[in-house]
Amino acid sequence: MKATQIPFEQTGFFSKIMLDYLEQKEPIKSFYNNFPNVSGFHNQIEEKEKSFRLQSRLVLVDALKKQYEGFDISEKTRENIQLLKLKNTFTITTGHQLNLFTGPLYFLYKIIAAINLAEELSEKFPAQNFVPVYWMATEDHDFEEINYFNFDGKKVLWSREDGGAVGRFSTEGLESVFEVFSNQLGNSKNAKELKELFSKGYLKHDNLADATRFIANELFKEYGLVIVDGDDKELKKLFIPFIKDELENETSFKEVSKTVTSLEKNYKIQVNPREINLFYLGKNSRERIIFEDGVYKVNNTNTSFSKSEILQEVEKNPLAFSPNVIVRPLYQEVILPNLCYIGGGGEIAYWFELKNYFNKVKVPFPILLLRNSVQVISEKQQKKLDNLNISHEEIFLSQHKLLSKKVVENSAIEIDFNAKINFLENQFSDLKEVAKKTDVSFINAVNAQERKQIKGLENLQKRLLKAEKRRQKDLVDRITELQNAIVPNQSLEERQRNFSEYYLEYGSSFIEALKKSLKPLDLEFTILEL
Repeated sequence: MKATQIPFEQTGFFSKIMLDYLEQKEPIKSFYNNFPNVSGFHNQIEEKEKSFRLQSRLVLVDALKKQYEGFDISEKTRENIQLLKLKNTFTITTGHQLNLFTGPLYFLYKIIAAINLAEELSEKFPAQNFVPVYWMATEDHDFEEINYFNFDGKKVLWSREDGGAVGRFSTEGLESVFEVFSNQLGNSKNAKELKELFSKGYLKHDNLADATRFIANELFKEYGLVIVDGDDKELKKLFIPFIKDELENETSFKEVSKTVTSLEKNYKIQVNPREINLFYLGKNSRERIIFEDGVYKVNNTNTSFSKSEILQEVEKNPLAFSPNVIVRPLYQEVILPNLCYIGGGGEIAYWFELKNYFNKVKVPFPILLLRNSVQVISEKQQKKLDNLNISHEEIFLSQHKLLSKKVVENSAIEIDFNAKINFLENQFSDLKEVAKKTDVSFINAVNAQERKQIKGLENLQKRLLKAEKRRQKDLVDRITELQNAIVPNQSLEERQRNFSEYYLEYGSSFIEALKKSLKPLDLEFTILEL
């Protein structure tokens, strides 16, 4: 195993807002609180310790104990839950949807980043305790985003009727999915472990939240991971004041709208707020709450409330009020003694919209950390890269650029016409000086001729490159096949593949290799050679 790092920028897969954040550029500075470095965490610890109440800790610990009833948890996880009662204990949190069998690879990277960061902070701040947390997005209702995973280039799909919070979905019908997946796995030792994990997770638990908790717990319990389900009555009770504020004052809409106006001057906006950023959860539904004509209505239903009725409903039935993407981060920070949220580029981009909202409601805004990203390369693939003289950075070039670059490098003839084009431009520059002494029609004729001749050279270069690619067909085919295997569909493999592909080959040593390799605070992209 060998791990190396390259800057995120050199992959070409990360947005301007994320690259500016990593470099702490001026235009993004006002949209975050403390930066993810040692001094940033020192400040964040002080800020969170002052604001987080002991009563909230006790409610959290009791809720977690109930959520874990019936699950086989490690001594380290049990200890971490107990530590949350202490005022010097803080969480490092990541969150993810309840994707079928964990979904894309980066599910693992998020959680391992949280575990490794908690361990690193324990060394740097020995007077405090740090607990890694996985927040399950149990209240989401985008079933089509989570009802499949990719294995060996094929989609393993769960078909069922949609409706309501996904964490409450029955696991009924997953037997047929298990059968399809099992047939693809084979009968090796690692295949049997994957089958057991899938079957115990989905076929022995009644709902998707419990199934996901089981799988995440099995994969990471030895590292003390604590898994939180926010769809919990006691935890929602802690959030009642903020639910009422949202309904009465539309605070998130007002504050986030102001931030969006400022943020969009330099960056693309990830999400836009609604007037009320809450859903109402029914048995099989999760619908927006809309305020119209002095009445609170539940969209697509006949349910409605007066102001006094809905505030009463919040007190009686807080579980029915579900935060959307704008308010969910606040809910997380209200119920957890959290210092840092670890997310992907898209997630962190919408968190940038929320800082003023947090300030307004007087809740500390957490440190935001871009999760680790990883490209796994086998020893065999690395040898091929070496033989083809392809660097790690070049793997991520578009296929056209990569092929053109390597064909030019491998050619005995000069294909790059840049020097010829520069020479031509210099000749025309001299000619333009002469033209200035005549009339405007001659200058226009010179400019037209320059464009024509440069265009001609560029076309010749393209034709020569095409011809050279045909001549070097073997090289082109080898590079194409290798890049397609490493970077499927010209996209990062972590968004395309499921962990089971690597587990099938490497077993639990794959997770151990990731654990050893991922360094969250280095803020770089990891190449992992296995």
